[in-house]
Amino acid sequence: MITSIFSKSKPINFIIVAVYVSLLFVVTNYNLLFSDLNTALATIFKWGITLFLVFLLDFIVGKNNLTQRNSYAILTFGLLFGMFPEAMTHLDLLLANLFVIFALRRLISLHSKLNIKKKLFDAAFWIALATLFYFWAILFFALVIVALIYHSQNDFKNVIIPFAGVVTVIILLLTYNILVHDVYLRPSNFKRYASLDFTAYNSKENILKLTVLFTSFVWTIIYYFRIIPDKNKKLKPSYFIMAWASIIAILVAIIAPIKNGSEFLFLFVPFSIIMANYIEVISERWFKQVFIALLLLTPIIGLLL
Repeated sequence: MITSIFSKSKPINFIIVAVYVSLLFVVTNYNLLFSDLNTALATIFKWGITLFLVFLLDFIVGKNNLTQRNSYAILTFGLLFGMFPEAMTHLDLLLANLFVIFALRRLISLHSKLNIKKKLFDAAFWIALATLFYFWAILFFALVIVALIYHSQNDFKNVIIPFAGVVTVIILLLTYNILVHDVYLRPSNFKRYASLDFTAYNSKENILKLTVLFTSFVWTIIYYFRIIPDKNKKLKPSYFIMAWASIIAILVAIIAPIKNGSEFLFLFVPFSIIMANYIEVISERWFKQVFIALLLLTPIIGLLL
């Protein structure tokens, strides 16, 4: 039933996901929404970013032909928020993820062969900016290297340009610190905390969620790598970039200092696109329903454990 509704790309599908995500957000941030004015405004801002992420994913997928004409990507994206609603509670993480997606958008669009230098600069700029909000977003700079290998390996100027984007962010940061705090750098500018302590996952609810997430991810990404050689030659680099983005997102989650589910936020967009590519080619309708049902029912079952 659900897969039939989202099998076509329609405005109503976006509205359904937006309403679902908004309801999740209200439930997750209920106390903050009805707190003091400043806290409420900050919470509403987080809600705006969350909805914009849904729109941005839908735009990127449609603009770059990363799936067929369906809404499976935003459906999966919304259901992932249902599994890990904690991702809606951290403003710094939401902003970092937003900037990483901006960078992904520029790297994916390199297949057009237009404005390559500008897109490489923008991608590096956005990733460097994301690093200021969440340090381990710096790992996504590896995607810029991957993009250079696919698109500009013989152009030395293009190799330099991403580093110019990083330097630009550093200069802006130094300028801001001097004007506002009268120092060049503050310790809080680069919080490099990491943790390999996974005891936070030692509960039935978390074990269930992680089992469903990683089983689905491994199953679909293996299929994803298998179909990339059959894709349009022009679009192959974009598919590889998305695959590597998902792997980097897993690495970020592994070393994240806070492990409450929010650390998987960076995985939401690449995994949603990978899952959409898998669902759209499954011929057995019941099997499609199984994947969606798993993502939909997992948080509900988790609450009952």
